[in-house]
Amino acid sequence: MIAPPPRWVRRVLLAPLVVALAVVMVPTALMLALVVGAALTWVLPGRLRLLRALWMAAFYVVWDAAALLALLGLWIASGCGLAARRPWYRRAHVRLARGMLAVFFWQVRWTLRLRIDVEIVDGDRSDGALVDAPLVVVSRHAGPGDSFILVDRLLGLAGRAPAVVLKDTLQWDPAVDVLLHRLPSAFVTPAARRPPGRPGARETVHRIARDLTAGDALVLFPEGGNVTPRRRAARIDALRAAGQEDLARRAEAMGNVMAPHTGGFSAALDGVPGAAVLVVAHTGLERLVTLRDIWRELPMDKTITLGGRLHRPGTLPADDVGRAAWLFDQWEVVDRWIAERTPQAESPSTRRGTKIRGSG
Repeated sequence: MIAPPPRWVRRVLLAPLVVALAVVMVPTALMLALVVGAALTWVLPGRLRLLRALWMAAFYVVWDAAALLALLGLWIASGCGLAARRPWYRRAHVRLARGMLAVFFWQVRWTLRLRIDVEIVDGDRSDGALVDAPLVVVSRHAGPGDSFILVDRLLGLAGRAPAVVLKDTLQWDPAVDVLLHRLPSAFVTPAARRPPGRPGARETVHRIARDLTAGDALVLFPEGGNVTPRRRAARIDALRAAGQEDLARRAEAMGNVMAPHTGGFSAALDGVPGAAVLVVAHTGLERLVTLRDIWRELPMDKTITLGGRLHRPGTLPADDVGRAAWLFDQWEVVDRWIAERTPQAESPSTRRGTKIRGSG
C-alpha cells in the first residue's frame, strides 16, 4: 500500500476532505436511497450485495467525519492542546473510541448480519477473568477489521484502554490517525522505507509497554500481516536463513497461521515484566484478503468467533529464546483451534460460531 503523506497534509487536507464529503452525502438523494436499501437488506438476507457495500462505504465516511469533529471538539476543550497531557483528556478519548466502535459494530451487525462470539479461557485456572495487571494481547492477523473487533472487545468486555501498534499505512484513515496519535499507540514504518534514526517496531513496542498500567492492554499482531502463501513461505525462509531450523519446521507444520515475529513480543515483556498475556485466535475473516474476496463474500451473514487464552504474570520465560519458543507453542495452539472450527469441507458461509464460555 502507498505510504501515507506527511502529518500536515493529513491534518490540513485529508481530514477536512472527509468531513466535507460527509456533509455533501448526508442530505443527498443518494444517501436516502442507500438508507432505504440498507433497510431492505434486513428483510432480504443474502441479497442486495451492491446496496450493502455502498451503504457501508457511505456510513463509514459519515462515521469517520463524526469522529473527526468529536476529536476537534476535544482538542478545543483542552485549550487547543495545552491540556493534552491531563488524565481527563486521555479518558475522554478512550470513551470516544468505545462509543464510536459501538456505533460501528451496531451498523456492521445490522447491514452485514455479522455475529461476534467470544470465548476466553484462563490458561492457569478454571475461570477466564482478566487479572488486575497490565495486559499484552497477541493476536493472529487475518482479514479486514480484525484489529477493530479486538479493540472493541477490549474496550467493551474487558474495560481496558487499548494501546495498538499498527502499520503506518493505516494513517490514511483520518479518524484512526488522529485518535491513535492521542493515545499510547504507534504506527510503525516498514524497514524498507524507514528514515535513518527513526525507531523500529521493537523499540516502539518497548517504549509503549513501559507506561502500561493495570487498566491498559497493548495489542500486537506478531504475524505482521494477513496470511498468504507468499508471505508464509518467505517467513519460513527467513527463519532458515537465520539458522532457526527448528522454528522453521514448526512453522511449516502450521497450516492456518504464519510464523510469528517474536522480537516485538519480547520487547513488550521487557518493558512491562509484570504483565499478563492474552493469546487471541479468531475465525470468520481469514478468507477476506483482497477486495475481490470481500466482494465475493458479501453479504456475509456469518459468525466471527474470538478465542482467548489468558496467561498470568510470572508464568512466561524471562529470556528472548524462551519467549520465542513459548510464542511458537501458543501459535501451534491457535493453529489447532482454527482447524477445529474451520474443517476443510465446510463452506465459510455456513460456519457456526461457538457460544461464549467466559469473559472478563
